[in-house]
Amino acid sequence: MKHLLEKIPFVRPEILGNAESREIDNTSYSPAERQPWITGDNTNTTITDRVCGILEDKPTFGWVMFFLLSLSVLGLLGVFVPFLIFWGIGVWGVNNPVGWGYAIVNFVFWVGIGHAGTLISAILFLFRQKWRTSINRAAEAMTIFAVMCAGLFPGIHVGRAWFAYWMFPLPNQMELWPNFRSPLLWDVFAVGTYFTVSLLFWYMGMIPDLATVRDRAKNGVRKLAYGALSMGWTGSNRQWHVYER
Repeated sequence: MKHLLEKIPFVRPEILGNAESREIDNTSYSPAERQPWITGDNTNTTITDRVCGILEDKPTFGWVMFFLLSLSVLGLLGVFVPFLIFWGIGVWGVNNPVGWGYAIVNFVFWVGIGHAGTLISAILFLFRQKWRTSINRAAEAMTIFAVMCAGLFPGIHVGRAWFAYWMFPLPNQMELWPNFRSPLLWDVFAVGTYFTVSLLFWYMGMIPDLATVRDRAKNGVRKLAYGALSMGWTGSNRQWHVYER
């Protein structure tokens, strides 16, 4: 009987007859009270200072160097995309039997990266893992940037990038609509929907953190920006109840 009671998460220590069970189980006498979030020598203040310090402190020399290195790699995009537009998508090996070539490979690659981030975040959310926040934040950010990279290729693949807006279902002066049988149009729908849902999922998880940064901001512009992004979050019991449902 005692062995079975030890498996019950909210069993009272006096039932087991062991005073140390409270320390092991880490629960209170009332099942309605949640377990403490922070153990050890850390407190809410020390953890908040450590996390917010990433935004508030000046970047280190190493961070600046890595940022410049990443920016230089990104600058290659501004070189090769104009080269592709000037010479045409034939440099990708696209011809009559090969309709997509290099573009479809990269498009599917980046969409796959985005799906991986969504899968990681969704599984942890469905199983209600309390430690998921940091992993979800990275996975959702990975999804958003991957979808942004994937969205570049349908626009570049049209060859004449200045006519990329033709892929959107917008009426024009000639009263023509896009070809709804074209995969390019459905790429726009798929990427746009996926990006919107991922962005909302990512943003909703950051609202309490944005409110914390807002309350710590000393600059008026930062306080105004984070205040708008936090959407009036005050951390009341009602807000947390709705947020954690």
